[in-house]
Amino acid sequence: MKILVPIKRVVDYNVKVRPTSDGTDVDITNAKMSINPFCEIAVEEAVRLKEQGVATEVIVVSIGDAKCHEQLRAAMALGADRAIHVDAATNLEPLAIAKCLKALVDKESPEIVLLGKQSIDGDNNQTGQMLAALWNVGQGTFASEVKIVDGAAHVTREIDGGLQTLKLKLPAVITTDLRLNEPRYAKLPHIMKAKKKPLDTLTIDELGIDGATRVKLVKTAPPAQRQAGIKVPDIDTLIEKLKNEAKVIA
Repeated sequence: MKILVPIKRVVDYNVKVRPTSDGTDVDITNAKMSINPFCEIAVEEAVRLKEQGVATEVIVVSIGDAKCHEQLRAAMALGADRAIHVDAATNLEPLAIAKCLKALVDKESPEIVLLGKQSIDGDNNQTGQMLAALWNVGQGTFASEVKIVDGAAHVTREIDGGLQTLKLKLPAVITTDLRLNEPRYAKLPHIMKAKKKPLDTLTIDELGIDGATRVKLVKTAPPAQRQAGIKVPDIDTLIEKLKNEAKVIA
């Protein structure tokens, strides 16, 4: 079984991001970059399936500029077998990314595409679902547990009020949630070995994908600062302020 794991290069989740001075985007100058946390969970789960003997090969893919090589090597240090870089000069939108992945699916023929449910920069939560629609296969989103039994994927996902377990006929798309696993740390010998693992580069033109943007980022602004609280002398004053100033009661 072959597993394809798309990953995204994002600002490290420990970094506090700020908008640029003109408010046109987020300032990532000299910011630490890393694998999107949900994508890292997907890599870990794919490697675990390989260690269990379920999967035979784990392929990681990233779409972006050449700086993505750093994250692809990091994913191979975690246990992926090889990597594919789709060279794209601009940030592609979820539909274009899904089309790129569909082209790679046609090329590689994986049984499972395992990816994070969303990226922490865009927060779109769209790529996995769009890929499943383009590929015309089943999908299990927000997975908190994945088991492969008799050639089918059993995906447990959290829903309001409980858990839902889906049985997916392979091939299928699975997106990962935080509770699925805890990613491992790469060991130094594995980091050194990752430098020699194959990393192929393709372009979106070679895949026949239109990378034109259709959504315009209008403005980026920090959240409003929280105002200091006040003390009131009695309950009547509290009710009056909640009613007339905060307007949270009628």
